[in-house]
Amino acid sequence: MTEPATPAQTGATHRRALAGVAGAVAVAAIMLAAATCRAHPGRIDAPVPGPSATGPAAQTSAPATPTAPASPSQYPAVPVVPAAVLHDLPAATTDTTIPGAPLDTDLQAGTDGAVVHNHSTVAVFDRPGGRPVATLPPVQAGSPTWLPVIDREPGWFRVLLPSRPNHATGWLGATGLGVARTPYQIRVSIHGTRLQLHRDGALIGQWTVAVGARATPTPTGRTFLLASVVDDSQRMSPLILPLGIHSPTLTTYHGGPATTAIHSWPSSDVYGKHVSNGCIRVPLDALHALATVPLGTLVQLDP
Repeated sequence: MTEPATPAQTGATHRRALAGVAGAVAVAAIMLAAATCRAHPGRIDAPVPGPSATGPAAQTSAPATPTAPASPSQYPAVPVVPAAVLHDLPAATTDTTIPGAPLDTDLQAGTDGAVVHNHSTVAVFDRPGGRPVATLPPVQAGSPTWLPVIDREPGWFRVLLPSRPNHATGWLGATGLGVARTPYQIRVSIHGTRLQLHRDGALIGQWTVAVGARATPTPTGRTFLLASVVDDSQRMSPLILPLGIHSPTLTTYHGGPATTAIHSWPSSDVYGKHVSNGCIRVPLDALHALATVPLGTLVQLDP
């Protein structure tokens, strides 16, 4: 069994000094969380966020213990996919489209927190024992691939994929996957411009945020924390957290695939407004809290 990396574990340290004492302190706190996580590789419960916007600091709890899957001998055989077929399949990443992927039809449903990681490239199937529709690389945008489990069959996990179309899913053979549980859930009210962080069902943080403008709305439905990215070429945020979902109106943005992400913003006048290109802009203290949430954690984007 392995456990999911937190975004802070996978992001490099951002060294650019930001203007303003408050901004510098908040950025330092984000990097301190990153250093703490790196000191404890492999733990599923990252350091708990500090005082939230709505109350006192959350209480720590013991790391969750992943449950071992059944013996592989109990599983139906996963079809062997010839190397030539695998080579011709699209890789399930934020940059690709998977035409044959079944779509998630229960967009507001939660999960039990189970997340899985593939240690090597594996095939993604349209149903248990069915047709391969993609390959899944073990790394996404520089971060290890951790995906939320939304359904199970004996020997199989159905997961959310990071590719287009939005809400694409696929089935993975369970043998050889790392399986763990994240106690967190992120919930965003697009209409209410509010982000909430929950741990084991309890609200531990709440912030007013900025979301997509009318012409470039934030997508809705359930998705997940895909990766953690530090990009020194931009000044908007010390850390960017891409999600496994894309803009519903933009096909590309600045040459990229128009992936929706969570990030901070240099000025606070945007919060509470519908002004972005679809991304969710959060205050630095919210980014600090989210930097400790494991990859693969479910993100609910409510209309």
